[in-house]
Amino acid sequence: MKKINFVIVGYGGMGSYHANTLMPTEKEKINVYGAYDVLPERQAAAKEAGLKTYASYADVLADTDVEAVLIATPNDSHKDLAIAALKAGKHVLCEKPVMMNVVEFDEVLEVAKETGQTFMVHQNRRWDPDFLMIRKIYQDRPIGEIFQLESRVQGANGIPGDWRHLKEHGGGMLLDWGVHLLDQILWLVDSPVKDFFVDFSQILGDPVDDGFISYLTFENGVRALVEVGTTNFTKLPRWYVKGIEGTAKIDDWDCQGEMIRATRAENVSAPTPIQAGVGLTKTMAPPSEEAMEKIDLPTATAEYQPFYANLYEVIREEATPIVKNSEVRQVLALIDEMFARVAGK
Repeated sequence: MKKINFVIVGYGGMGSYHANTLMPTEKEKINVYGAYDVLPERQAAAKEAGLKTYASYADVLADTDVEAVLIATPNDSHKDLAIAALKAGKHVLCEKPVMMNVVEFDEVLEVAKETGQTFMVHQNRRWDPDFLMIRKIYQDRPIGEIFQLESRVQGANGIPGDWRHLKEHGGGMLLDWGVHLLDQILWLVDSPVKDFFVDFSQILGDPVDDGFISYLTFENGVRALVEVGTTNFTKLPRWYVKGIEGTAKIDDWDCQGEMIRATRAENVSAPTPIQAGVGLTKTMAPPSEEAMEKIDLPTATAEYQPFYANLYEVIREEATPIVKNSEVRQVLALIDEMFARVAGK
């Protein structure tokens, strides 16, 4: 088994995470060979980690021992770096969001086609345990036919980092976290998006969105609310899923939550009206105990390969990518449409 020699281009938080945490999970297949960054302190960190470092990106591409590069740089630099690497005969793995827009992505895919090199995008959130649990609920229907999915990530630290505050670098939360959540939803719901609504938050005064709320309607009738917030000092559930016969909730990435469904038992007691504020309600009263039951959230593991194992087989054996470029394009096209709609174009 011949390992693939990778150079990390952009040895910041995400690049070093690939090198130190993700790639070593497939150390029999993937070799973290070197790194390149424009910042001297990151070059020094890579060298201290035992990686070969380069004086320039051109030197990376000229190294015949390098078979592939990981691009983990600010978003606006992805296209040029990817095209140069593909033309130099290197395979390319690119961090998300893959490009600034669909036009750029199509340019890169055309070069990949011309050169015959592999180009893949690291949409790693398809392996998140909480998503795998929701995927199993959606597929197995323990709470009946699913008609609404709510997916949120919320924090109170504002926009992270430096360049993520800047529009010219592709900053903002739609391109940061939104691309993950939309990828999960579009991959989960096997139906075209019929329509959508989106509203951006710019509470913090940055030229890019510090959060957003979107609402997608699919042709099969499923609806999905997708929300990212960075000014939320108390959080709503990570997932809230409504089925015809019940509801599932996952609170956070620790996968704690609950799932309640109707028993459909006969002759159950009617709900007892409750005092609601200064009024009385039967509609919002809790169902009687015999009318509902708590069931366990499913355990779930991916029935598909880990990302880097799949990448290796795509390069070595022409296997089918789990993260297909057509799916990445679909997400990016939707993001383009969201930006255009908010801008009134």
